[in-house]
Amino acid sequence: MSKRKVKDTHLPIGECITQVHHILRKRFCHQQLPDAPEGVEAQHRHLMELLKRSAVHGESNSVLIVGPRGAGKTMLLRSVLRELAEETEVQKNLLQVHLNGLLQTDDRVALKEITRQLHLENVVGDRVFGSFAENLAFLLDALRKGDRSSSRPVLFVLDEFDLFAHHKNQTLLYNLFDVSQSAQAPVAVVGLTCRLDVLELLEKRVKSRFSHRQIHLLSTLTFPQYSERVRAQLSLPDDFPDAKFAQQWNAAVTTLCEDKSVRDVLQRHFDSSKDFRSLHMLLMLCLSRVSVAKPTITAADFLDASRSCLADAKANMLHGLSILELCLIIAMKHLNDVYEGEPFNLQMVQNGTAGDRDYKLC
Repeated sequence: MSKRKVKDTHLPIGECITQVHHILRKRFCHQQLPDAPEGVEAQHRHLMELLKRSAVHGESNSVLIVGPRGAGKTMLLRSVLRELAEETEVQKNLLQVHLNGLLQTDDRVALKEITRQLHLENVVGDRVFGSFAENLAFLLDALRKGDRSSSRPVLFVLDEFDLFAHHKNQTLLYNLFDVSQSAQAPVAVVGLTCRLDVLELLEKRVKSRFSHRQIHLLSTLTFPQYSERVRAQLSLPDDFPDAKFAQQWNAAVTTLCEDKSVRDVLQRHFDSSKDFRSLHMLLMLCLSRVSVAKPTITAADFLDASRSCLADAKANMLHGLSILELCLIIAMKHLNDVYEGEPFNLQMVQNGTAGDRDYKLC
């Protein structure tokens, strides 16, 4: 039998480093998350059942997903929607509207975004509405047309749900929950929030129309799982152009994650935050130190990156300033307090540094 030889591709070290930066920066900057959070199978099953009843059977529902930042609320919802999208009936029927309390800062802006995502701009056209209530009523009528058998179910996802509760009169929440209670248009409302007291923010009339279903997510991530997550995030994929370089890189990453000083750094970050955002920030700072002259991440890189992440941002801005520059900053802070935010000019700052005897630094 003849054995067919597979020719390995060997790239120049500079090209390998470029590929490493491209792959890992894309992974960190685009916040590539796992397909599903770990240890929340019961919550996944509960949410899947609720949304499936809405998407397939036309049943209206409302639910809140509550948990601290980084617990996997968005990841859980995305994994459920991804599984639902694989069903043909859901692909044809389900309409989705995604709102964020940080972006849609009032009900009028949120209403325009709902109109855009539901492609109802042509229905609204150049129609002029006398008030917000009239505009909202028209949009809700468009959603309510037909009975349950002919109406397409609409899923409303409200990220940062607690911020919507601060809108005036909570008009949007009231009407969305009211539609979800009606017997005409099938509507599912899913809110995501990190506030455990979110129900206390709702007005009585809004709370009465909410189903009071809540799915709580508490992070059950252990430190060994966190360390394995770091190793997986830093590892190169199997299809890396230079297989030998990828093997050496991944072996170095495995050794690095077992280093005591690195584990101490990871333990500090694990104790303060377990979410992917802070982890990606730490790993990005480590990656920025990789070059042709230093083609691997070292324990010293982790220590430096950790100091940068945990340092006070305001104090960092003052590093490297001269005595004169510090005097000017102190004088500006003093004048800002004296004039209570009123504008002042450079001459006044200079007079403050020269004439104020309280500042011994000058």
